Amino acid sequence: MVGTKGARTSTRLAESMLELIQRRGYSGTGLNTVVEHAGAPKGSLYFHFPQGKEALGERAVELAAARFGALVADSAVESATPGEVVRRVIDVLAGMLNDSDFQLGCPVSVVTLEMGARSERLRDACANAFESWIAPVTEHLVAHGRPRPAARALATTVVSMVEGAVIVSRAQRSTEPLHCAAQALAVLLDQGAEASA
Repeated sequence: MVGTKGARTSTRLAESMLELIQRRGYSGTGLNTVVEHAGAPKGSLYFHFPQGKEALGERAVELAAARFGALVADSAVESATPGEVVRRVIDVLAGMLNDSDFQLGCPVSVVTLEMGARSERLRDACANAFESWIAPVTEHLVAHGRPRPAARALATTVVSMVEGAVIVSRAQRSTEPLHCAAQALAVLLDQGAEASA
């Protein structure tokens, strides 16, 4: 039971770190704020994350990667074509941006931009997160007839374009950049799939 309670506290701290990074950035998120946001006992942070803020940031990035990966996987199961997968994913991201009044961005891109040059640990966590999204998109494209090298290149393009569209959408306080990206990617992915078939 203690392990279960400890796991819940650890997860709550990581979820709070994740949400605060999305709203305030990594540098703007202090550990005291994370503890308060999580409603966790003060000593619990260093008990669960003895290596401090970088370890907690790494866990938050891993959590973000898993959640986005699950969104992609669920969308792939429910969609017939790669273009439909991208549209579903972007519709969810656009909804999240709208619901947060354009306050929540991608925590992985935030941490990459802020800490990629200063922390190898966090840069590696972000690189792994992006790879965890590129790999299943690659496999989905291969399953739809793309040669693996082309599928990998296209999957990298998809992830990069969606990340950029989220940033531009936040700056413009509009989901239009995301929907433009969805339209362009859907045409690119589905026309290519037809050509490969």
